[in-house]
Amino acid sequence: MQQATTTETIEILNDLVVINNDRIVGYERAVQELALADADLKALFLDMIDESRKIRVDLAGEVQSMGGQFEAGTTTSGKLYRAWMDVKAVFTGHDRKSVLENCERGEDAAQDAYKEALSSDNAVPGYIRTMLEAQRSILKASHDKIRALRDSTR
Repeated sequence: MQQATTTETIEILNDLVVINNDRIVGYERAVQELALADADLKALFLDMIDESRKIRVDLAGEVQSMGGQFEAGTTTSGKLYRAWMDVKAVFTGHDRKSVLENCERGEDAAQDAYKEALSSDNAVPGYIRTMLEAQRSILKASHDKIRALRDSTR
């Protein structure tokens, strides 16, 4: 397994910064879509926003320590995802199941991004791999909470 260059590692970390930025904006949007009866989801989503903010700080710190600039924006797909949520809300209302389904799709995307970052093709330094595995685990727990809530609304 070959060690990734600093430039490649910065690119990988910035991709994950962007995914977490998307996640923050997506959950902020989801909070706005919730009905008053869904206060439990609002609290959960606010926790997930905080979770991604903390992860983003850690990722950005590593990017800066390697001499890079961290990404402040979101991905094009993230913007499309949010626009799709807006259109879907018009047709389906703000029901709990729709919000949870959209959030689960976002969580799937985050898991895919971490899987790609941790693939053997991306031989990032060991200490960064450890950090990314811990972050992926945190996000996986959130994914599983969203899925369980979605499944309970059938």
